[in-house]
Amino acid sequence: MSSNDSIRKTLIVAFSLCIVCSVIVSAAVVMLQPVQEVNKTLDRKRNILAAAGLLVEGQSIDEQFTHVKTRVVDLTTGKFADDAVNIERYNQRKAAKDPGKSEALSPEQDVAKIQRREQYALVYIVQNPAGEIEKIILPIRGYGLWSTLHGFIALESDANTVAGLGFYEHGETPGLGGEVDNPRWKASWPGKLVYRDGDVHIGLIKGAVDPAAEEARWEIDGLAGATLTSKGVTNLVHFWLGEDGFEPFLNNLRAGEA
Repeated sequence: MSSNDSIRKTLIVAFSLCIVCSVIVSAAVVMLQPVQEVNKTLDRKRNILAAAGLLVEGQSIDEQFTHVKTRVVDLTTGKFADDAVNIERYNQRKAAKDPGKSEALSPEQDVAKIQRREQYALVYIVQNPAGEIEKIILPIRGYGLWSTLHGFIALESDANTVAGLGFYEHGETPGLGGEVDNPRWKASWPGKLVYRDGDVHIGLIKGAVDPAAEEARWEIDGLAGATLTSKGVTNLVHFWLGEDGFEPFLNNLRAGEA
């Protein structure tokens, strides 16, 4: 047998193996996609419930989520717009990057460093059996030191008192900015107030909050050694609860005009 024949057979076998492996991997991706989508949905629901302090470990996520209603809000008008998009298919992240579905922010507006803000946002309303609003859960995002932090902030029915906050995705430094995941730090948010004299006043401070101080109602402990992440969290909360974010919607909600 010539060496050329040997090389040719080796290449044929290698090529065939690559084709077979590609087919197997492609088939696996297609077959697993529905499962992945289900897991993504469950993970989103889990994070929404956790941010509002409603997550009960060991119980069905879907059952716990039955009390949460997903709504669409037009961020320009501050009113519900459930017919504007398909709630099940709407991808808010993609919309924020689409010039046809978002607007560019000026440097003065863009304190959260997100560049563009989508026109429509998904919000999550928790209602009691009588149909009264108990909690409002809002998606938030903004740049920290190394990454964009994605999470949810939950407000009580007065649309001013924080019920909880949580980030489900970020790339901040473990042990420093990554302390946004620390349950102890997250536990300092519930009960804090957002607005003072009509303006967003809540924010992280340097060091620990003095409980006896008058400002304590609007203050959150800073993240030790993570000044830029602390500033980023303050900025993103100010943006999303401010006039370019959900403030018009929250004002309409309080007035019964959403």
